[in-house]
Amino acid sequence: MRARYRRILRFASWYLAITWWFELFLPRIGLVKIAERTRSKRMQRFAKGFHVLAADLGGLMIKVGQFMSSRLDVLPPEITKELEGLQDEVAPVAFAAIRAAVETEFGMPLERAFTFVDENPVAAASLGQAHRARLTALDAADTGLDEVIIKVQRPGIDEIIDVDLAALRKVGGWLSHVRLVYNRVDMPALVEEFAQTSLEEIDYLHEAASSERFAAAFPDDDRVSVPGVVWERTTRRVLTLEDVTAIKITDVLALRAAGIDPAEVAPVFAEVMFDQMFTMGFFHADPHPGNIFVTPDADSERGWKLTFIDFGMMGEVPTSTRTGLRKMLIAAASRDGRGLVNAMNDVGVLLPSAETTELERAMTTLFARFGGMGFAELREVDPREFRDFAVQFGDVVRSLPFQLPENFLLIIRAMSLTSGVASALNPSFNLWDSVEPYAAQLLRDESGNLVQDIAKQAMETVGLAVRLPKRLDEFITRVEDGSVGVATPGLEKRVARLERSMRQAVSAVVFGALLIAGVLLRADDTVLGTVIMVASIAPLLHALFAVRR
Repeated sequence: MRARYRRILRFASWYLAITWWFELFLPRIGLVKIAERTRSKRMQRFAKGFHVLAADLGGLMIKVGQFMSSRLDVLPPEITKELEGLQDEVAPVAFAAIRAAVETEFGMPLERAFTFVDENPVAAASLGQAHRARLTALDAADTGLDEVIIKVQRPGIDEIIDVDLAALRKVGGWLSHVRLVYNRVDMPALVEEFAQTSLEEIDYLHEAASSERFAAAFPDDDRVSVPGVVWERTTRRVLTLEDVTAIKITDVLALRAAGIDPAEVAPVFAEVMFDQMFTMGFFHADPHPGNIFVTPDADSERGWKLTFIDFGMMGEVPTSTRTGLRKMLIAAASRDGRGLVNAMNDVGVLLPSAETTELERAMTTLFARFGGMGFAELREVDPREFRDFAVQFGDVVRSLPFQLPENFLLIIRAMSLTSGVASALNPSFNLWDSVEPYAAQLLRDESGNLVQDIAKQAMETVGLAVRLPKRLDEFITRVEDGSVGVATPGLEKRVARLERSMRQAVSAVVFGALLIAGVLLRADDTVLGTVIMVASIAPLLHALFAVRR
C-alpha cells in the first residue's frame, strides 16, 4: 500500500511540474509558441501514462479516469479518447476470491445461497464485480424472481480506497496553493466530496436503498425501468438484483438489429436525465454506457425503455440549487447571457463580490456565435475563432471568483456523460434540440407558479381592501365615542384621506396583478387571459379617478 501511495504521488508531481513549466513559466518568458506546439503530444503522453497507472492500480484511479474520459466538453480528444476504455476494461477478480467473499457475508456455502452462480463475470468494475446467478426455489417464491445478478465488492477494496483518498488529499493540498486553482475551487472540500461519494458507492445497502428511491421517482413511467432488489441476499458487501441485462445503450448495431433507431433513443435519454436533475433533485451521477440498457418492451409507447443499473453514485440537488439550475437551463436555451450569469449567482458558482458586466458581455457574444451548435458543428468551426474568443475574454473569466458548490461536481459529471452518450447514439445529435423544448416546459411551469403567486397576492390585497373600510369606520366610531383620546381636531378628515389613498393604492396593485396574470395566461388560454386583462380596467379607473371624485 505504501508503494501504491508513492506511485500516485510521483505521477501527479511529475505532470504538475511539466504543466507548470510549459503552461506558466515558458509563456512568462515569451516562449508561448513552444508550449502551444508541444501541447497535443504532452496531453497524449499524460493520458497514456494515467491509463497505465489506473489499469494497474484500479480502485479510485479508475473513477478519476472515467470522470476525465467523460469530459468531452472541456478536455481535448487526446485525453478523452485514450481514457474511454476505462469504462469497461478492468481486470476481473478470480472467482475463488468472489466465492470466499460471498460465503463470508452470508455465513453459508455458496450453493446454499444460490442454485447456480456463473463463474465468468458479467462485468468487472473498479470497486466490484458482477456474476449471473439463480435464486433457490424458496427465495424465488418469496421474491417472484429467478434469474439475478450478484454484485460483490472487490476483496481489500476498503484499504485501497483509504490509500487512494490519502493520495488524492495530498494532491488536492498541492493544488490548493496554486492561485489559478484556489481562486475558483476549494480543492480540499472537493476531494472530501469525492471521498464521501466513493465511500457511499462501496456500501451496497446504501446502493440498494438508492435503487428503490430512484424507482419510486418514476412511477408508471414507461420510459424507465429499474431492477428489483433481493433484500434477503443483500449485505453491505454483496448486492443481489433482478437480472435486467439487455442492449447496451451505445451498441448501435444491436439497437438497429432490434428495430430500434439510436437517433430516437438519444433525446429520450437526455430528457430522462433532465427530469432527474432539474425536477426531481435526485439523479444518477454515473450514467456511462455500461450502466444503461435499452430494453425492448412491447407494452411501452416507444417499443422500448431505458433500464438504469448501478446506483452507487447518486447526486442530490437542494431545492435552492435546483431552482438556480432551472434558471440556468432556461437562460441557456433562450441565449440570455445576463440571465445565465444571474442564475450562476443564484446557484453559487460565482461569489457575491464578482463583477459580472464583462462576463455578461462574453456570454452574449458566445451565444451569438456558438449558441445552438452541437459537437459535430463545433468541430467544423475554425480553431482560430475559439482562440480569438479565449484571448478576448480569457482574462475576464480568469479574474472572476468562481467556486464549485456542494454536489456540483456530480452534476457536471452527469451532464457531460449525458451529452457524450447521446452523441455516441447519434453523431449529429445537438443537445440544444433537447434543452430548448425542456426549458420551454420549465418556463411554462415557472409562469404557472408566478400566476398562482400573483393571484394569491391579489386575493390577499382584495381582502385587505374589503376589510379596510370597516376597520377604519370602527376606529372612527371609537374616536367619536371618546374611547380613544385624540389631540388633533382634524383627525377625521385625515383618516378619510388615508382611506381614499389606501383604496387607490389597493386598486393600483390589483390592476397590476390582473394585467400581468392575464398576459401570462393568454399564452395558454386566450379567452381567460383576455377576460382577466379586460377586468383589470375597473381597478385602473378607480385608481386614476378616486381622488378627483
